[in-house]
Amino acid sequence: MKIYNKYIAAIALSLVLASCKAPMATVIKDEVKENVPQNFNQEDQGDANNNSGTTPWRQFFTDPNLVALIETSLKNNQELMITLQEIEIAKSNVLAKKGRLAPTVTAGGGAGVTKVGRYTSEGAGDASTDIEPGKAVPDPIMNFGGGLTANWEIDIWKKLRTEKESAVAHYLSTVEGKNFVLSNLIEEVADNYYDLLALDNQLDIIQQYIKLQQKALEVSKIQKEAAAATELAVKKFEAELAKSKATEYTIRQEITEKENQINALCGRYPQPIVRTKENFMTTIPQTVYTGIPSQLLANRPDIKQAELELKSSKLDVEAARKEFYPTLEISATLGLEAFKPSYLVKLPESMAASLAGELAGPLINKSAIKANFQTADARQIQALYEYDKTILNAYLDVANLMSKIKNLDQYYQLKSQETKSLEQSIDIANQLFRNSRADYLEVLLNQRDALDAKMELVEAKQKQLSTVVDIYKSLGGGWK
Repeated sequence: MKIYNKYIAAIALSLVLASCKAPMATVIKDEVKENVPQNFNQEDQGDANNNSGTTPWRQFFTDPNLVALIETSLKNNQELMITLQEIEIAKSNVLAKKGRLAPTVTAGGGAGVTKVGRYTSEGAGDASTDIEPGKAVPDPIMNFGGGLTANWEIDIWKKLRTEKESAVAHYLSTVEGKNFVLSNLIEEVADNYYDLLALDNQLDIIQQYIKLQQKALEVSKIQKEAAAATELAVKKFEAELAKSKATEYTIRQEITEKENQINALCGRYPQPIVRTKENFMTTIPQTVYTGIPSQLLANRPDIKQAELELKSSKLDVEAARKEFYPTLEISATLGLEAFKPSYLVKLPESMAASLAGELAGPLINKSAIKANFQTADARQIQALYEYDKTILNAYLDVANLMSKIKNLDQYYQLKSQETKSLEQSIDIANQLFRNSRADYLEVLLNQRDALDAKMELVEAKQKQLSTVVDIYKSLGGGWK
């Protein structure tokens, strides 16, 4: 017996030693996070107490029509609904991993029949055995039984706990992913809303320009009758009027498409978008405080999502490495078993039980386990690159948008000056044309330049407002 025990111990030891030769995971180092600059540029010193990303979106946006659209989109947007189901899937995966830590207990019952040969050890034994005086074991013999079966993998290497921790990290990353979708959705609704207001104002400008062209056309016809102008001037004004009317229909189409873009974000069929266009050009963009770059790591949900995915991938590598180790499983059964149903209630004779433990580990042909480990290791490195890329892009986004805000402010002021000067030149050119002191080309060129300047001024205002929304999202705002 001692010899057998030595053999068993030797086999178990060799099993453990062979299984524990697991490869090492790649050691990764996050240098991008460690080297994040203190400020967004040399001129900006940063202020940890000021960061627009911490402002709730209901306080950041003051237009009640825009707030109503955002609320509708948060209730009905299909992409957001899809993301919420991803969270439910990840939550279910956590429960599944947690369930593997506890024993599995099943209950069942069954019946069967067995016919053994008479001239076998089992058949000879049954024939010579009396269950009760004068009653031999029946042939064929029935078997009725029922009871409980339990199986439990002992988490001796904490592999199952590691898998559960990985699932929890992935679940938390999906929550941050939802926050990022929220931030993008609010930004997209606001940008399209400001685009729509800009188109409304451009439509008003082109309609005013059409009226101006109609008057110029009438003047050219009068001057032609008075021999102060030629048919060429009349045709030029007619062509300019037709061009302006065509532009009006182009803008109307753009308005329709922009309204439907907003309706799509709100998850509804086409309907008019409630808005107030009159105050668009006088709207003052929100003041944006960037804070310091390190606050991006705490505020931006896409960075937190990438960080949690990196944590999950590291845990996956750890769990995959532990697949090389032996596993210990315990199984047990407890129930009642008899060849006749009436005997099932005769205790303790009908009781049946078993208890077994199994230690098993991979010895030969570990290619599948190695492949899974190498895949997990590669995904860990991939997750690190994704995390670094997210941090770098976030920093560059804010730096670019800060510069854009400053330059747009100067651009808007200069365009305002240009527009005022060209409006004055239109009145002067028209007066000179009426007095035959300027030709139609001077009038047309002045009118075209003024129209272009007004259109560009509206676009500048739209870019100002949209850029503020973009930097608000880039600083991690829009999901709180």
